[in-house]
Amino acid sequence: MRIQRDQYLRELIRHRDNGRVKIITGIRRCGKSYLLSEIYRDYLLSDGVHGEQIVELALDEIGNVRYRNPFELDAFIRKRIAETDQRYYIFIDEVQFCEEIPNPYLGDSGQKVTFIDTLLGLMKIPNVDLYVTGSNSRMLSKDVLTQFRDRGDEIHLHPLSYAEFREACPDKAHAWRDYCVFGGMPYVLQLETPEEKSRYLKQLFEETYLRDIVERNGIRNDQEVLDVLLDFVSSAIGSLTNPSKLENRFRSEKKMAVTHTTISRYLEYFREAYVIDCARRYGIRGAAYFDTPLKYYFGDIGLRNARLNFRQTEETHIMENIIYNELIRRGFNVDVGIVSYSGKTADEGGKERKVRLQLEVDFVAGKGQQRYYIQSALHLDDPAKREQEINSLKRIGDSFRKMVIVKDDILPWRDEKGIVYMGIEQFLLDESAIDL
Repeated sequence: MRIQRDQYLRELIRHRDNGRVKIITGIRRCGKSYLLSEIYRDYLLSDGVHGEQIVELALDEIGNVRYRNPFELDAFIRKRIAETDQRYYIFIDEVQFCEEIPNPYLGDSGQKVTFIDTLLGLMKIPNVDLYVTGSNSRMLSKDVLTQFRDRGDEIHLHPLSYAEFREACPDKAHAWRDYCVFGGMPYVLQLETPEEKSRYLKQLFEETYLRDIVERNGIRNDQEVLDVLLDFVSSAIGSLTNPSKLENRFRSEKKMAVTHTTISRYLEYFREAYVIDCARRYGIRGAAYFDTPLKYYFGDIGLRNARLNFRQTEETHIMENIIYNELIRRGFNVDVGIVSYSGKTADEGGKERKVRLQLEVDFVAGKGQQRYYIQSALHLDDPAKREQEINSLKRIGDSFRKMVIVKDDILPWRDEKGIVYMGIEQFLLDESAIDL
């Protein structure tokens, strides 16, 4: 089954032969190797590039372990490149497997040689166009980014969007249902039964992501803490929380003493592996950020459901997670909006006093000068429910677009306040629908 990833193919084409290293990142098994070695390779061949001009090396394969040494990697690539004007396209898959080693020429100086040194050297060869893939942020730490400044372009690959999933799905009538349960990991589409899909996702989580996180970060004797933390985050997608609140949950629900510092560090490990992401709270009127609490979302909803053994598949939070992922994929910066306003409350004696109240906007999505305020609502069954959903939107004083996305298949319409209402599938399948 061939799955089109046109958005990412266009990005690769746009960056082709630009003299910089193209770094394709994303969670493991989301299709990075397929994008590079199948889709992009086929494009190059169709555009007149000959097969011998494409040099490929997968560092996660046992037969290539010697090239996890940066010197061996450099020698392998240079041996494959002829000293001619012929252009060579170098594909290095899972480059983070290349290890740091001591510089053999500097004795005990402590200086290390890494894949960064290899890539920067290969970039200087005039007839080389260099592409690498990686599944964690090891190559995108602050130190590495400093070394790659003005010499690298990141192309971040996500699991299948709903539009990509539906296009490849043989049963389009049930595409939304299946996507909400099993998510967008590409291999899921090759499996036939719900049992096979469930088993694959659970094994992927345990044997790939969790094991990677434990091994990469040298975690010892904390497997239970990681398991509980993942369960907490999985069951609370779209809910406000922070490490201190999670520390209290460990203490009250599990009788475990885990510091908020440890929790914060482990959450960052999950983010580095692209398993989760988070949205900060943004005060719309004051144009200021709040440090905590945050909202956490999973990079793929199927992985989240697998973590909970498919017991909590409530569409309200799942739909919100899917919308968040879609906005991120489209290149928006996404925050949780906070609208503060003055209200009144009564004390026990019935005396009123002024108070500051807050309402939430699910998403504030920004890109350049564009901004959108978006609410996710499963249904708007009655006027009271609709009023509850749009109350925060009505209190925003600026002229940026405001919209409510519902599960129902409805014709888009605009109310007297200028708020747009549309169905989730139209929003996901038509990128221009956000500007209706």
